[in-house]
Parts: sequence; C-alpha cells; structure tokens
Amino acid sequence: MSLRRLRSTPKTLGDVNMVTEELKNLYYKRLLPIEKHYSFHHFHSPSYEDADFDNKPMVLVMGQYSTGKTTFIRYLIEQDFPGSRVGPEPTTDCFTAVMYGEREAIIPGNALTVDPKKPFRNLDPFGNSFLNRFQCVQMPNQVLQSISIIDTPGILTSAKRKLSRGYDFPAVLRWFAERVDRIILLFDAHKLEFSDELTRAFGALCGYEDKLRVVLNKADRVDSQQLMRVYGALMWSLGKVFRTPEILRVYIGSFWSEPRQMCNHYELIDLEEEDLLADIRNLPRNAVVRKLNDLVKRARLVRAHAHIVSYLKQEMPTIFCKENKKHNLIYDLPVIFTKIQQQHRVPAGDFPDCTKMQEKLLSQDFSKFKTLKSSLMASLDKLLTTDIAKLVPLFQQEELRKKSLPGVLDGEFLGTFRPEHYRRDPFKELPKDDESSEADFEEWVVEKYKPKYDEIFYNLSPTEGKLSGTKVKQWMTTTLLPNSVLAHIWRLSDIDGDGMLDNEEFALAVHLIEGKLEGYWLPRELPSHLMPPSKRLSSTSDVSA
Repeated sequence: MSLRRLRSTPKTLGDVNMVTEELKNLYYKRLLPIEKHYSFHHFHSPSYEDADFDNKPMVLVMGQYSTGKTTFIRYLIEQDFPGSRVGPEPTTDCFTAVMYGEREAIIPGNALTVDPKKPFRNLDPFGNSFLNRFQCVQMPNQVLQSISIIDTPGILTSAKRKLSRGYDFPAVLRWFAERVDRIILLFDAHKLEFSDELTRAFGALCGYEDKLRVVLNKADRVDSQQLMRVYGALMWSLGKVFRTPEILRVYIGSFWSEPRQMCNHYELIDLEEEDLLADIRNLPRNAVVRKLNDLVKRARLVRAHAHIVSYLKQEMPTIFCKENKKHNLIYDLPVIFTKIQQQHRVPAGDFPDCTKMQEKLLSQDFSKFKTLKSSLMASLDKLLTTDIAKLVPLFQQEELRKKSLPGVLDGEFLGTFRPEHYRRDPFKELPKDDESSEADFEEWVVEKYKPKYDEIFYNLSPTEGKLSGTKVKQWMTTTLLPNSVLAHIWRLSDIDGDGMLDNEEFALAVHLIEGKLEGYWLPRELPSHLMPPSKRLSSTSDVSA
C-alpha cells in the first residue's frame, strides 16, 4: 500500500478493523521510511505488507517426523485436507499452509509469492528449492475461517542428518516464527531424540519463546512411570536449549480423534487437551495484541540498527585503510553495542544477535551507510512513546468484536458435560429440500439400529424415560474417544437441551459414536436425516412460532 492511499481520518468499527488499520498507518508512515533509510531489510526481515496485517492468526506445527503433526492438524479441523498423508515414515516433505477457501484448491509456492492477498510474498528470496516444496491448501472449513495452519516437514533425526534439503531450513522456520501467532512443537513420547537439525531449529525459534507451546504427544501409549521419565528428560533437554528463566509449558496429550488406549493418566490427558485447545481458541481474540507486540519489537530493533549503522559510518576513514578499519569495527562489534547502550540508553535486549550481525556486515559497504537523521529518530521515538499508547483504548472495542473458534475447538463443546452448561442449541432450524419426498424426509436412518441401542439405554436404568448427563458420560467414556469428540456428540444428541437424553437422543448418540469409531467425521450440525422424528415436529413448531 502506498502512503498516499492511507487515509488520515479514522474509520469506524463498522467499516473496517480500526486497530489493524491504525497499525498499518503507523508502520507505513513512521517505521517503513526509517527501515529504508538505514537498509534494515538487508540485515533483518523484509518489510511488512498489507497481508501481514490483514491475515488471520497462523499456527505453525513442527516436530520430528512421525510425531503426529498432520494428524494434529486433522484433529483441529476435524477433516482431511488435500495432499495430507499419515504414516510411520516421513510423509510430509514440504511446507503446507492450510487456509480457508470457498472450494478446495492447491496453490503452488511460486504462485503464492506473487499473490498480494497472501502473507507469503517475502518468501521469494529462499529460491525455487524451497518454493517447489511449499504449497497452500484452501478448503471450506469453519475452523479455518478464524485461523490458518502451517504444516512443516518432519525434522530429520540424527540417522538422517547428512541429507540436504536444498534450502536453509532454519531460516525458513525463523521467517514463519516471526509472523505466526502460535508455534506448536510436537514430541513423541516413544522416541524422544534431539538431533542436530532439531537443535538448529530451536536456534531459529530463539526470541519467540512466548509463542511456543510444546506437546508431548501419544502419551496414552506409555504407562505413568515411563511418562514421568520421558517428561523429565524432555524438560531437562529443553532447559539446555532455551536458556530462559521461565520454564516452557509442556502439554501432555494424545491429539487425534481416534479412541485412546486406557491408561492411569487418562484424566490428565483430557485436562491437558482442554488447556491447549483453550489457548488456540483464544488466538483470534489476541491477534491484534500480537500484531502490536511484533510491531513494537520491530521498532525497537530498527532503533538499535540505526544507531549501529550510524556509529560504523562515523568511525570509517574518508580515504585510506578502509578495509582494515572495517574488519576492526566488525571484530569490536560487542564493544560497540555496549557503547551505544550507554550513550543512547538503548536496552541490551533490543540489539540483534551479535554473531549474525557480524556475518552480515562482512559483505556490506560501510561507506554507503547513513548517519543518524534527527527527524527520523524523533518520528521513531514518537511511535514508541505516544502513537502506540493511543491504540490501547481501542483494544477493548476489538476484544468485544472477536469470537472464539468454532468446531472441536469451541469451549462450549469441551464444557458440555458441566452441569451449569446445559442450554438450548442452535440445531433446530433444519433446511428441508423442497424436491425431496415426504417419505424421504420422515425416514430416520438410526431406526433400524434402535433395538440394539435401546438395550444399552435400559441397562443404564433411565429415570422417567431419560438418562442423566452423569450416566451418559460414564458410558461414553468407555469408548475411549477424546472428551472433545464426546462433548460434540453430546451437543448434537441433546436436541431439546435439557441436560438428559431420552431413548431417541441416546440412540442418536450411540450411532454417532459408532460412526466415529469406524473412521467417519462428525457433522458440524445435525442433518435432517439424523434428526429423530419426534424432535422434527417440535423443532418445526418452535421455528414457526
């Protein structure tokens, strides 16, 4: 977006996302001119574009091969996505952006880098070796209307470390880490191994630990004693890599929609699952805060970079011994950082990595660097001290407009079994096809299995023709399906929203469970052919009333 296209007058919340628009204005008017003046993009990340502000929150899923990355994504969206394949061998050899689209489509990497509506245009410098292994999958899905998910290739183990990918894998990870809202790092409880490539990948995530969530997956496949040992070993290994005072949160779980194996820590897995899903569910609400935080971090880095470049320019001789002086300045860069901290009161945490900065400076011509320009630095100080503060009151308005994620991530599904959560659900309005016959509409596909389901129903001793939520939950949990799946089935089955199931509602619930156990995906809303006949009449009368 050009500067002249930016309006100076604020927009109403009804027209556009006001906070995002203001962030764009601040970046294009205040920060981008400084980045260009001091060649910030030659040393650090490329400039932001409109898509970087407008895109949905993104979740980066990474880990070694066969840790369940693709299965985790399928678990989140409760659906297969084109090109996905699951197996014990390395099945994902490319980066895949799973995003919302009106119809299914696969867009190759080179086409993505020229699409201004996608936030991937700045991936072009990584070259064809990477772009040939990058693609975007678009599909209609409720969850993807609120977030986008990035699937990554499995990180190579030590046995395969000699294989070359043909592109800078850690650099690509760092590019995504800077732009995503959450990083999910998966480990397998069966094979906890820290390879050389995994260690380099950790290095790419340094500085973004606040976005990182570590998951110890497939925890139902080990007993409690083994889990305790694996968990301790993982925490010890992570502590050696991420040298931060805060301990990284490690979620213990088995993140897929199939039945879990019974284990002593089954309840712990359910609680950890709910915590992680709640964290992902809140991403749309926190997206604007994350964008603001990233903009402030970038502005601080730009300020430190400007002081570094200006100092190097001033120290360079006019004519003689330029090359020797350049190498001496690069060697003394840690001392220069300290001087700038003391003279200009720039916090040490704002400076870039010294070693990487030294490597970048080797190929630069110091004579082309610019000295400090007072007007630009004043504009940057105004951004950090005044302009950002004016946006804070708008966050509360933005918070009211954001909604949590639907589908299996919806907190209502996870809380369905709680007594205080019983209420009517919006599944009453069932579209009826005018061309279908009345007989087809009245047919209930569960009817032929109902005698078998009724036997289970009456063995659970219903009271006044209904089973309480407690009794149903006790029976449902014997299927070993995850609580999020069972809660979704409950919500679909408890049609009248009274917190109990009659024989028809229970038959529907068992039918959905059996379908799930056979590998079918659950419907988001209850279709008409699954609606019990007696409930169709009451639903129709409720709608007409």
